[in-house]
Amino acid sequence: MASTYTGLGVQLMTTGEKAGTWGTLTNTNWNIIEQISGGFTQQAVTDGADTDLSVNDGTTGATLAHRVLEFTGSLSASRNVTIPLDVQTFYIIKNSCDDDVVFKYVSGSGNSVTFSAGDTKIVSATANDATNPDLDEATVGGVTPTNTVTLTNKTLTAPKIGTSILDTSGNELFLLTATGSAVNQLTYANAAALADPSFTATGGSTNIGITLAAKGSGVIQLTSSMNPTISTTGKAMILGF
Repeated sequence: MASTYTGLGVQLMTTGEKAGTWGTLTNTNWNIIEQISGGFTQQAVTDGADTDLSVNDGTTGATLAHRVLEFTGSLSASRNVTIPLDVQTFYIIKNSCDDDVVFKYVSGSGNSVTFSAGDTKIVSATANDATNPDLDEATVGGVTPTNTVTLTNKTLTAPKIGTSILDTSGNELFLLTATGSAVNQLTYANAAALADPSFTATGGSTNIGITLAAKGSGVIQLTSSMNPTISTTGKAMILGF
């Protein structure tokens, strides 16, 4: 009876087979297992077509039989990287391409994992179905692109916020509009005791105003326990009176 092979290429020799070559073949198997356990390799992703990763039965070097993968290449659109249906393992994968890469089984309707440019993820290849197996992103109480997590005592340095900031009920507090090549902005500063917090126009331009615009027949109101004042150190233009 001839040898068989695992989904990652390890040779399974039958009793009495391969007389005189067990040492060489077993050492090769150990090398394959070593690269499966902790090996790193880079995989160029083809632009314009799927990149299909295949197994090397009984020999080292197969990309899919490494623990850590880095996808590389210049892409014009999202591309697929596929593995055979019987592969069961987990990967640490970094996408160093300049566009999305979808990691999936070669066929079927099972789950896939999408990597944006620069993403690093842990992925479980489950081989949980003969025709429609799942590739799942592994998380342990972390933040993924789709889950909801409450962050407590976390520091966010220069976060990129899309179009709005919501309250705890999911209602809009602020809507944000991005301006291409923007150089001017508002800076908010808090203050120590007995001092005033401030909103200040800042940026690359020399003279920068601040626009407050009401909607429809609404008005802009300044309220205070004292009469509102306008500082004489600057200039103010009051319109609409």
